[in-house]
Amino acid sequence: MKGYIQVYTGDGKGKTTAAIGLALRAAGAGLKVFIAQFVKGMEYSELYSLKTLSDNIVLKQYGRDCFIKKAPEEEDIRLAREGLKEVHDIMISGKYNMIILDEANIATYFKLFSVDDLLEFIDEKPAEVELVITGRRADSRIIDHADLVTEMVEIKHYYQHGVQARKGIES
Repeated sequence: MKGYIQVYTGDGKGKTTAAIGLALRAAGAGLKVFIAQFVKGMEYSELYSLKTLSDNIVLKQYGRDCFIKKAPEEEDIRLAREGLKEVHDIMISGKYNMIILDEANIATYFKLFSVDDLLEFIDEKPAEVELVITGRRADSRIIDHADLVTEMVEIKHYYQHGVQARKGIES
């Protein structure tokens, strides 16, 4: 089966949720999925659910915490760059049918690794691997390389009224 490149971007909620939904669908069909989370290093509820599906879905984080409101530190940059190299090797190993690079777009925006590094990763994707890239602020060159692009647009969100992230819904 031919693998395509999917991008989920935009300022609206649902990018990671869409990617995890694809992972669940793929696992249900017997496919193997590797999820690499960049920027993230905190505990999120999806980590617990996905552990129960570890025969088909593996998730690894390449971040310490969510630094979005401050500048990344050298350790954040090191973890992301080493992570991208590790996931590249995982992708070309042939062990996984789907690779998800969660928050890779925001990682390029904050220069944890370059857009050129991500484009090289995309260019080396084996033909049969489905590649999913999420995160706000997708670079136009990433969008150009994609076969499917969905932009999540925020119309209305309850956080505008002071609602904090709720466990099991947003975290």
